[in-house]
Amino acid sequence: MEPTDPLRLIAIRDTGLSVDEVLSAVGDAGAGGTALFVGTVRDLDEGRDVVSLEYSAHPTAERELRAVAAKVAADFPVRALAVVHRTGLLPVGGLAVVAAVSCAHRGEAFEACRRLVDDLKHQVPIWKRQVFTDGESEWVGC
Repeated sequence: MEPTDPLRLIAIRDTGLSVDEVLSAVGDAGAGGTALFVGTVRDLDEGRDVVSLEYSAHPTAERELRAVAAKVAADFPVRALAVVHRTGLLPVGGLAVVAAVSCAHRGEAFEACRRLVDDLKHQVPIWKRQVFTDGESEWVGC
C-alpha cells in the first residue's frame, strides 16, 4: 500500500474490534475532520429482547467491502478511510462494525462515513442472525 492510498484498513474479522485501531488508521495531517461510526449489538429489535447476534460473511465479502470503500474514496475527497466488520457470535453491547473517514473538512467526513456504512449494509454480503431471550432466532438481511 502506498502512503497516498486512502484505503488504510479494510477487514472482516472473527475476533474483537478496536475503535482505537480504526481511528489510528485514518490519522492524516491534511485532515481537518474525522468521522467515526461504531455499530454495536443492541438489546431490543422491533419490541423483542435480543441476547446476541451472529454475523456470517460470504467468502467474497472482504473484496466487496474493499470495492465499497474504494467507491466512497472516489466519490468524496477522502484523505483516509478504515472499516472493519465482525463475524461470529456477539453479545449485546459487542462491536459489530467500526468505520472512520478523514477528510479536509468535517462535512465531507460525515457524508463519506455515512455513505460508507450505508453502502456496506446494502452491498456487502454479511448476514446476521438475531437470538432472542425466548430462545427463538431469525436471520436479518438475507
